[in-house]
Amino acid sequence: MASLKALRMRINSVKSTRKITQAMKMVAAAKLRRAQSRAEAARPYAERMERMLASLGAGVAGQPDAPALLVGTGGDSVHLLVVVSGDRGLAGAFNTNVGRFARARIRELEGQGKTVKILAVGRKAAVFLKREFASRFVGEISFAGKKVVGFEDAADVAAQLTAMLDKGEFDVCTLVYNRFKNVITQTPSEQKLIPTALPESEEDTLAGPQALYEYEPAEDEILAALLPQNLAVQIYRALLETTAGFYGSQMTAMDNATRNAGEMINKLTLNYNRTRQANITKELIEIISGAEAV
Repeated sequence: MASLKALRMRINSVKSTRKITQAMKMVAAAKLRRAQSRAEAARPYAERMERMLASLGAGVAGQPDAPALLVGTGGDSVHLLVVVSGDRGLAGAFNTNVGRFARARIRELEGQGKTVKILAVGRKAAVFLKREFASRFVGEISFAGKKVVGFEDAADVAAQLTAMLDKGEFDVCTLVYNRFKNVITQTPSEQKLIPTALPESEEDTLAGPQALYEYEPAEDEILAALLPQNLAVQIYRALLETTAGFYGSQMTAMDNATRNAGEMINKLTLNYNRTRQANITKELIEIISGAEAV
């Protein structure tokens, strides 16, 4: 049985931990509100831009001089996975889930005979995937030192992907990230960045009646300007979704940790009181026994 001093130290230690987890929960909740509003505001623009470029690019994809960002290299042997995760932990299974999703995708591609390369955006993704796929890494990007991830950061990642594509380092680029649904649910998802997903038929472009548009300047000039921007926009959306999902998962994890700490304190306090009562009873028995002996 533990001594009273050891139990008091244990109770004080758990109380200190509970204060930390409670403070982290409040900080995560405050940051979540801002991150969630930014992620939800970016979704309509990113989705609409992706659909518009898919519709616009459908008429250009068959041309021999179609942009590489639209049609890729024409091959399908080298796949680049851009895995987006958080830079910090203490967020439950948030980072682990996207890592497992990426690992399953890598094994699936390699099982098909494809060559896989990995670009990790976020320290936790790099740590998780390097345990098994260290030789596949082509780069790591971390925003741990930044308070807020901006569009310029996504543009830098997009510029790196464009440079790699120009050098012919990959054929297909896929973005893997956690899509934010609510505070409790963040779903690992994938999105093909290069080549751009084109509609298989006219019915797949947009729902409902379709309008006919005439573009000025020509379609190829518009695509040359918008395709790099769209790449940055899609990456930026994934970064915002990841940030919102991270704070939501961290808030939930810290709330659970605070509750568990409270339960542990109650159990330790009960054990402390029982031990203290047992010691008092033992001392009384010794005193009574000694008095009777006299």
